[in-house]
Amino acid sequence: MAVKTDGKSGRKTAGATDRAVVRALLDRQERTYAAEAGIRLRNTPAPLYQTLVLATLLSARIRADTAVAAARALFDAGMRDPRSMAQATWQQRVDALGKGGYRRYDERTATLLGKGAELLLERWGGDLRRLREEPDPKKALLDLPGIGPTGADIFLRDVQGVWPEFAPYIDRKALDGARRLGLPASPEKLGGLVTGRDMPRLADGLVHAALDRPLADEVLATAEAT
Repeated sequence: MAVKTDGKSGRKTAGATDRAVVRALLDRQERTYAAEAGIRLRNTPAPLYQTLVLATLLSARIRADTAVAAARALFDAGMRDPRSMAQATWQQRVDALGKGGYRRYDERTATLLGKGAELLLERWGGDLRRLREEPDPKKALLDLPGIGPTGADIFLRDVQGVWPEFAPYIDRKALDGARRLGLPASPEKLGGLVTGRDMPRLADGLVHAALDRPLADEVLATAEAT
């Protein structure tokens, strides 16, 4: 039996509790985009930088699976930290992006990744943990070429697990997913439904639900059945 909604907002009208919906979502969405890109996120320079690269790629108008594949191709080509990204030639970056299927924006993005790596090295010694110490880290992120408000949201959504001062970080796209699933449209209330270490996975899962209505329907049906 499917979960009933009110039709206008998608809010549940009967059946599953918020916790049951979140549990079904986490069971269905086991890995974040970062994990799919092969990033083992820790509060150390290389994985933080790789997460920034992925955020840059995901913020373009392109399929998420293409952005993930392009990030993996860059990392497989050795561009796993700011110095190796800056030292790679523009053509090497273009070729890696193309191998990942990221062809529509490959030339522009290759330029942005190179300039961003250079700025990161110059201002923070290639270590994003120093950016974290800025008075306004989110504002500082916007200084990086290729990182706009959407890219900053994606990055902070992922790193909240290792930078807990940003948790619960639920951006607009994740809130769209919460509404579709009938969950509270409040970061604080959503944060109360999981442990801190599960916040990145919850936020990513909500984004998947926002982008994929059949996935959201499956989650609601599973929650209703429990």
